[in-house]
Parts: sequence; structure tokens; C-alpha cells
Amino acid sequence: MAVNLLKKNSLVLVASLLLAGHVQATELLNSSYDVSRELFAALNPPFEQQWAKDNGGDKLTIKQSHAGSSKQALAILQGLKADVVTYNQVTDVQILHDKGKLIPADWQSRLPNNSSPFYSTMGFLVRKGNPKNIHDWNDLVRSDVKLIFPNPKTSGNARYTYLAAWGAADKADGGDKAKTEQFMTQFLKNVEVFDTGGRGATTTFAERGLGDVLISFESEVNNIRKQYEAQGFEVVIP
Repeated sequence: MAVNLLKKNSLVLVASLLLAGHVQATELLNSSYDVSRELFAALNPPFEQQWAKDNGGDKLTIKQSHAGSSKQALAILQGLKADVVTYNQVTDVQILHDKGKLIPADWQSRLPNNSSPFYSTMGFLVRKGNPKNIHDWNDLVRSDVKLIFPNPKTSGNARYTYLAAWGAADKADGGDKAKTEQFMTQFLKNVEVFDTGGRGATTTFAERGLGDVLISFESEVNNIRKQYEAQGFEVVIP
């Protein structure tokens, strides 16, 4: 059931206040995952305006910190003074309670939708004209295809990529674990570069010209296509 959910809705933005009480500061630091920069850059100004309206004109400034989700959680445990975390996987929030007691045990249930305000799925970004004819997960294990996505050890983005690939293979193989493991071995073998976060993977694919397919969240591959419009990248949703 968990794999099914991850295949269909593979991004869970997990938001949690690190301070149990009411935030009094006029400056907040949001510790977030690597590819959420533009999202929060757009959301912060209206939030700051609403804050001023609701708090007698008090001026709020929201600062952002971005890297791989797991790397960000570790930075907080090592002393980064964040006020809010907005990560893309539950485990990176949970560890803030388990290892640091920085958030309450009920952090997930105390906010609407289990603290997960939206979902996405995984998408592929291919080069102009889709020269390798990429349409589904099975195309990614061909010997002539090179992949770009972050390192699952440091990136939530990459963990969802791994789980989505596993889920797709498991379904295609009828639950044959040996065949699925064989698929995953070739899948990982085809990765040309393991960057530490999603934004680094974007740079590798779009600016360094490495790889045939970039795997990321659907929202991110659409943003990259627009950002690098001159390169004619195409989006494939498997």
C-alpha cells in the first residue's frame, strides 16, 4: 500500500513548526528541500503581508535555507537554528523529534492533512525531440540511456525516485522480487551522476549537458522546462 501511494503521489511536503509555542520573532528561517526555492519565494511575500495585517503592522521577514531534505534535517540536529521545516518526506521531520526532541511527538496530527499540504508525482525531463524515445520506467534501464537524479542518501527527491522506480518494476514484474531487484540494479547502474540534491542534478543535466533523462518531481521538471526554454526540453510523465 505504501508503494502504491508513493507511485501515484510521490511528493509529500511535510511542514512543522520547530517551536511549540507562538512565534514572536519578526524573522523566520524556513529550512526546506532543494527544489522548493521558487515555490517559497512566491509564497513568502503574501504570507508576510498577511502577517502584518494580522499583527498590528509587525514586519515579518522570512529567510530560506535549501539543500537535500536529509542534509537539512542533519544540519538542524547539528545546530542550525530554523523556525520552520518544510521537507518532502516524513522521516526527515520525524528525526527532529526522535533525535533532538525539537518538535512534539504529535507534529503530524496537529496540523491539517497530517501536515502534508500537497502532493506531486515523479516526472522525466528529456532532451529536445526525445531522441532516446523515453516514455516509461522500462526505457530507463536500456544500456543506451544515462540517468540524472540526486543521491538517495542525501535527497528526499531521490528516495521518491527510487521508490517510484521500484513500484513500477514490481507492478510490471507481477511482484517477482528477483526481477524487480534486477531492474533496480540496472536502473542505478545507468545513473551518470549522483548529486547531493535536486538542484545540483538540474545543473548537471541542463547546464553541463550530462545524461539523457533527468528524474524529479512533476512540478520541478515543468519548472526546468520553462526555465531552460531555449533548450527545448520535453516533459514525460510515466
